[in-house]
Amino acid sequence: MASATQITTGKVRFSYCNLFTPRAAEPDEDAKYSVTLLIPKSDKATIAKIKKAMEAAKARYLELNPGTKLPTDLKHTMHDGDGERANGGEFGPECKGHYVMTTSTKRKPVIVNADKTPLTDPSELYSGCYGRAILNFYVYSNRGNRGVSAGLNGIMKLYDGEPLGGAVVVDSDWDDGWEDDDLLD
Repeated sequence: MASATQITTGKVRFSYCNLFTPRAAEPDEDAKYSVTLLIPKSDKATIAKIKKAMEAAKARYLELNPGTKLPTDLKHTMHDGDGERANGGEFGPECKGHYVMTTSTKRKPVIVNADKTPLTDPSELYSGCYGRAILNFYVYSNRGNRGVSAGLNGIMKLYDGEPLGGAVVVDSDWDDGWEDDDLLD
């Protein structure tokens, strides 16, 4: 049985997928598997589950660290895609109408298809497809920063979507008037 800090999302869109090969955000950091989730604001059930799990993570942290007090303005991993990034910049147009959450793990997450069979082909899981995620929320405290974040336990791909941030080449793109004989000389 899952703890109060673990949730399974409803349908989300995946972005910045680093799910088969871990990647370090900065040269001095550990490489991690990660994905950014675009959670529709209309998905009230997932949002409520996230908020409840974040509160459970805070309670768990205080239970494990007696006498500790958490700041009232504790940072968290869920951001409004219609607002500004922490650095003041705007989120991309794909984030409009969504909450944006980046989640990661040092261990490779479980990755499955909608029928729960293992998904092993990295090209099948890309930024823009839709799925669900299993997340575990926790309080972090490092380098003077404290907040609530989410560890990534698993990913389920539900179906394909329009790829984000990159061109897609289809067979008809090669039909541009060039003759094979002209190209092979």
